[in-house]
Order: sequence, then C-alpha cells, then structure tokens
Amino acid sequence: MMRGDLYYAADPALCAARDRSAAACAEFNRAPGDLPRRERVALQNKILGLPPPPEDANLDRDYPVILAPFCADYGTNLRVAPGSFINFNCTFLDTCLITIGPRVLVGPNVSFYAATHPLDYRIRKGLVGPEMGKEIVVEEDVWIGGSVVICPGVTLGKGCVVGAGSVVTKVSSISLYGGA
Repeated sequence: MMRGDLYYAADPALCAARDRSAAACAEFNRAPGDLPRRERVALQNKILGLPPPPEDANLDRDYPVILAPFCADYGTNLRVAPGSFINFNCTFLDTCLITIGPRVLVGPNVSFYAATHPLDYRIRKGLVGPEMGKEIVVEEDVWIGGSVVICPGVTLGKGCVVGAGSVVTKVSSISLYGGA
C-alpha cells in the first residue's frame, strides 16, 4: 500500500488501522476548546501513532498546531513538521505517506488525497476491487488556501502558495498555483 501498489481496503488489518484512526480522531474532535495544549498535542499524537509529548517538550516549537475537526484515514502515514498549522475541517486520505514540511500553513477545508483507484473499471470493480495510492509531499514554507484539494502524487515545492479553491493535480515548484 505505502509503495503505491494495489491493495484491498477490506483487509482486516487495514480495517482495524482505519478504526483506530477514526476513534483517535473522534476523541480529538470531541475535546473541549479550552483543553491545555499538552493534552491536545497528546491527542493529535495519538492520531499520528506517536507517543505523548515529554514533560520537557517545548510544545510551540516542537509540535504542529492542528485544529478540530480533523480526519485521517490511517493517521500513521501522516508526517506534520513542527511549526506547521492545519486549520479546521481538513481531511487526509493517507494510504501512502503524506508529508507536511516545516512552517506550512493549511487553510480550512483542505483535503489531501493520497488514495486513488485504478482507471480501468474491469480492475476497479467498486467495493470489491483494489485501491492504490501515491505519496504527497508539501515542502517547507508552503501556504495552502482554504478548500483546496491535493491529489495523489503531488509535490508542492518550497515556498509555494496555492490559491483557495484550487485542485492540485501535478507536481508544482511554481510560486503561485491557482487564483485569478
């Protein structure tokens, strides 16, 4: 799955991994808004499959800020660097690795789709056919506006700006993607 090979989503181990992520996301999303930062980081780390922060951690320097509601298919295939900000209502279909670099700003309602399906309907076969994915990489200092869709296999180069409402389908090292 992580290499982009065909896989079957109904595999019991994959179902269990998605159930784990769904439960961790639900717990994170139910947390009160005034929850102390250390407890919030512990909940977001639970989604990502990471341990709680150590007592001596500098939470503002060493961890990203992720706002609820938040949804990740697996969570454990998502890497979010310190200093990054993920606004509310973002979705990560992380069948392959999704990497968010340092100091990245992600607007609300942004979707990262590393998951995809075969184009040939004879292979795709609806719910019983295989799926696949492609890695997504967002390099450092990128700003992604609200309601953007990042498709499988995309790399956004250092310092890119993606305009609100864009659908990004190709690797981009340009400084501005979308917009008028």
